[in-house]
Amino acid sequence: MSIYDFAVNNIKGDRVSLSDYKGKIMLIVNTASKCGFTPQYDGLEKLYQKYKDRGFVILGFPSNQFLAQEPGNNQEISSFCRLNYGVTFPMFSKIDVRGENADPLFKFLTKAAPFKGFELKKASGQKIYSVVKEHYPENLEGDEVKWNFTKFLIGQDGIVKGRYEPTVTPEELDPIIESML
Repeated sequence: MSIYDFAVNNIKGDRVSLSDYKGKIMLIVNTASKCGFTPQYDGLEKLYQKYKDRGFVILGFPSNQFLAQEPGNNQEISSFCRLNYGVTFPMFSKIDVRGENADPLFKFLTKAAPFKGFELKKASGQKIYSVVKEHYPENLEGDEVKWNFTKFLIGQDGIVKGRYEPTVTPEELDPIIESML
């Protein structure tokens, strides 16, 4: 199975095949509107604007699985992203990114790019570790998504090249994406 075998619903509810992005570098991110990492939307949009004409796309997948930080419906999420952060990259319908009801795409991504730990050298890494440990200690086990704004980088060949936990900012990904283009 390849990334291109998956189809997902966009934020308007239309079915989209990921094969539509064949040959592009993709950054797949699970998002939330009321999270401490929500300001990353700004950096994600800047990355998208910088590289979209060179074969790069960001795909945003809202999820409400972490402290109910994405309570809105698809229309509310779309408006929030556009009005607050000027998001123009493709956004998709709200889904589960972990657990038995996780979207098959995220099951595939987490198998292809296992969890390697939080960046505990960063204050933000220590903080997210403590929040997860306090509220969802079971999330510390296994390879499933641990929190909002986990990022999966897919190469032009459709292969998962990396997984980046929420504390990795879009700005930190810029040189990696640049080197892949």
